[in-house]
Amino acid sequence: MDDPIFSLGLDADGTKIINELVKDSSDLKSKIPSELGLLPIQKVTLFPFQIMPLLVINAKSIKLIDESIMASRLFCVVTQKVETDEYKAANLYKFGTVCKILKMLKLPNNSIRILIQGITRAEIKEFVVEEPYIKARIEIKDDISDDNVEMNALKRNVVNNFQKIALSIPQIGEELQILAMNIEDPGKLSDMVATNINMSTEERQELLEILNVKDRLKKLLFLMNKEIELLEISSKIESKMKSDIDKKQKEYYLRQEMDAIKKELGEGDEVTAEVNELKEKIKNARMPEKVEKIALKELERMTKMQPGFAEYSVSRTYVEWLIELPWSVETGDNLDLSRVKTVLDEDHYDLEKVKERIVEYLAVRKLKTDVKGQILCFVGPPGVGKTSLGQSIARAINRKFVRISLGGIRDEAEIRGHRRTYVGSLPGRIILGMKNAGSKNPIFMLDEIDKVGADFRGDPAAALLEVLDPQQNNSFIDHYLDVPFDLSKVFFITTANILDTIPSALLDRMEVIRIPGYTLEDKISIARKYLIPRQLDENGIKDKEITFSPSAIKTIIKDYTREAGVRNLEREIGNICRKIALSIVEEKKYSHAVSEHNISHYLGAKRFFSEIAERMTTPGIATGMAWTQVGGSILFIESTKMNGKGGLKLTGSLGDVMKESASIALSYLHSNAKKYRINSKIFGLNDFHIHIPEGATPKDGPSAGITLVTSLYSLLTDRVVKNDYAMTGEITLRGKILPIGGVKEKVLAAKEAGIKNIILPKNNQKDLEEIPENVKKFLRFYFVDTIDDAVKQLFGPVKKGKNA
Repeated sequence: MDDPIFSLGLDADGTKIINELVKDSSDLKSKIPSELGLLPIQKVTLFPFQIMPLLVINAKSIKLIDESIMASRLFCVVTQKVETDEYKAANLYKFGTVCKILKMLKLPNNSIRILIQGITRAEIKEFVVEEPYIKARIEIKDDISDDNVEMNALKRNVVNNFQKIALSIPQIGEELQILAMNIEDPGKLSDMVATNINMSTEERQELLEILNVKDRLKKLLFLMNKEIELLEISSKIESKMKSDIDKKQKEYYLRQEMDAIKKELGEGDEVTAEVNELKEKIKNARMPEKVEKIALKELERMTKMQPGFAEYSVSRTYVEWLIELPWSVETGDNLDLSRVKTVLDEDHYDLEKVKERIVEYLAVRKLKTDVKGQILCFVGPPGVGKTSLGQSIARAINRKFVRISLGGIRDEAEIRGHRRTYVGSLPGRIILGMKNAGSKNPIFMLDEIDKVGADFRGDPAAALLEVLDPQQNNSFIDHYLDVPFDLSKVFFITTANILDTIPSALLDRMEVIRIPGYTLEDKISIARKYLIPRQLDENGIKDKEITFSPSAIKTIIKDYTREAGVRNLEREIGNICRKIALSIVEEKKYSHAVSEHNISHYLGAKRFFSEIAERMTTPGIATGMAWTQVGGSILFIESTKMNGKGGLKLTGSLGDVMKESASIALSYLHSNAKKYRINSKIFGLNDFHIHIPEGATPKDGPSAGITLVTSLYSLLTDRVVKNDYAMTGEITLRGKILPIGGVKEKVLAAKEAGIKNIILPKNNQKDLEEIPENVKKFLRFYFVDTIDDAVKQLFGPVKKGKNA
């Protein structure tokens, strides 16, 4: 048996491997030296792009292989004219194939097993030496080809003849036939076909030496026609001689006799009983008429097959899938709106927009019974309860809940399934989810839709277009089932952290509901109402055995977590509960009070510190606000200058948009130096360096524009920015400040960092409605329309007089 490393397969369409080999071979052609060692072989001919295993036992050949492995891994394979163990140059044909060693395995008997790949034809011009192995000067020979009608006709005839031959030769599988149909290059087609059909070594060598592709195809067609005639004659002889019943026929008659005996004994027919059982289930499944006909037709096919056949098992599995799907099973919605509100409030704090949307849907459902399923997209940072909210909605309206994670999916078949022609094929995740739900109107959550990928196997996001389109999903067709399935009553909920990575066509099909991060007060309430009771229950602790003071919860949030959601907060509470559980078991201490003073005893030293503690006492530093996938944050922008020629250096892992904002800020101040009393000579005599700390974290977006211009203005006028101010806004070369997004998350982060005053673009004033009142009362907001307004608010009026 060959070692497994020499096995080689083809993918379903037969093109993947040949494409990779062609690409690799094209790259190697330019690296082939003019002199190469020759490896004589017997009875076979190696063609370009062919992969061939060889067992090398001759000492000269082993020497050649060893030196090739240490060098370029290249040598030339040449067929011997006469079979002999003595390798002589005179016994070799003048044409061979340059090849590359793909794999090598040394065997215990000092022989070598190699796997080689043909690269290109080569003509031997002169033998250089014969010791320690034959070496010759070679010339690479490329195909001579032209694309015309005759060439295309020859290609088509070769493919048709190859398919005819394949019908009589089982070794030529479907994969090779598909490969032949997909090869565009006529030269490569002729080589592939010559490799896989029966012909003599001399005939193969003759094909190898024909460089004109048209002539080569004509010669190949002549040889193929001869082979087809031989195969037809052989088939006629075989059919005449075949008089006995073959094994399958014999088995069939024996089974028929066994069935008759069983009937006489009253035992019945197992296949008939199974088919009758499946037929009864089909009727009870209440499938659509068209689907039921297909199921019964497949059942009829089963009656003509033996249970031991592989096809019987495939058909049975298919029928069972059709039976188990909820074609007409629905759960009744809970239309008691007050009850729904109560359940949603029990499970989740705040999230009023989402709850209001669910209640609105049920109100419409109460007025109109045939409402189509909804398609919502919950967008927000991690840990704010997007996934658990789907479960809560299902519980509230009395529907089944199904969740699948789309993160990392790159194969379209994960959504649509595989066709039944593939071994081990199954439906996609959508149909699998519907089967698990057991009803046709579940809450179906598609988690992490923003993390769907794509590769050579297809684009799952494109497959989701049909699933999430109310106008199309009433007849969704899975490749495995190949019958329409109604998804129009499914309530689809997708979740995402960001919208940027979701294709626009897919995003257009969903109603986006943003779930922002929680405020400090929100987190305290969530911890007391949901997280602490849940962790006490999970760790087996009674309410009277532990108490958390409000200041302790606040300390955990501010000093031990840094997030927009509450996932890490619950993790830290669980950490405390486990330590207290250990104390209860070991020390028999049944009363514990967790406060801000002893919190470090359970969680160690605090991990986060207020960023505003870095007081800005030098010019050139300004505080900005940023939005990230995990919520808002503040960032410090630092500027400095040194002798130079007006250059601008930017550091801190900045994206292209942020770099452009920095250039705009410097250009604006340069062009308006007189207005701001800045000495214009500074710009030509200095280089400027802008840095944003936490350099390992990528940063991008236009909203830092106002902070960049403030930092540079502070540097150029030698005036310190007020340290309790933070700002955000996009700038233009005309000095306008444009609106930005993520206002709520940015404001919450600034408040947590100790900021007291916030500067926002004037057009963002409407966004204050989203900010809770208990946050706004601690902050003062200033809305600016131009850079002049921002400078005036931060530094006061520009002083009149001589330029600085």
